[in-house]
Amino acid sequence: MDRKRSYDDGCAFAQALDLVGERWALLIVRELMFGPKRFTDLKQDLPGIATNVLTQRLIGLEEAGLLRQVDLPRPARGKAYALTPWGLAFREPLRVMGSWASRSPHLRFEHRLSAAAAMLSLGSMFDADRAKDLDVAVDLRLPDGDFAVCVRDGRLAVEPGCNPVPDCLVAGDQNALLPVLYAGKPIEAATADGSLKVEGDTGALERLARAFRRPEPMNAGDGMMPADGAHS
Repeated sequence: MDRKRSYDDGCAFAQALDLVGERWALLIVRELMFGPKRFTDLKQDLPGIATNVLTQRLIGLEEAGLLRQVDLPRPARGKAYALTPWGLAFREPLRVMGSWASRSPHLRFEHRLSAAAAMLSLGSMFDADRAKDLDVAVDLRLPDGDFAVCVRDGRLAVEPGCNPVPDCLVAGDQNALLPVLYAGKPIEAATADGSLKVEGDTGALERLARAFRRPEPMNAGDGMMPADGAHS
């Protein structure tokens, strides 16, 4: 960590920002949350980042102990970056931040989400009360990898790979899937236009969608104290 850029503040939150507060740092952590990635993969998943900035952020996050370099197993081979156990523990703060940000009155939907961003968003939009009676396992086959999504006992699990016994398999782009899960887009419409393919129990995807709330931006004035002189 570059002490010249430190807040020099005793608050743990300020010291967390010392570690991940630089621009792009949190997004690099996000992209590594489901497994190692090469430098070129990170550059592709973060198209707005300059090569030299990505290099600097990786060095800084490695020095801070959040990630490390690893050797990819066969057949991939080569060097990649992976989160340390401490870095992986940032998944819960990312979930909470995503849930909070989904209430933003300035929330924007026009940008595409990477697979990692989309999968992390499932945790942010998950509603345990809506999901308490659900028992469903769905495999996702996305362009950037496979993910196992399972809702059971009011809990959500999202991990790389496949469920032991999935109810259905959904193939397609994550940005075609999210409107089905969050915005009520009919599965028939998503499959008819070819953006998604569903094998197995189509109703399983419908049940999974019930576990998520819709993004509901909060009015910027909601809950604010009245200005001076405005008391009734």
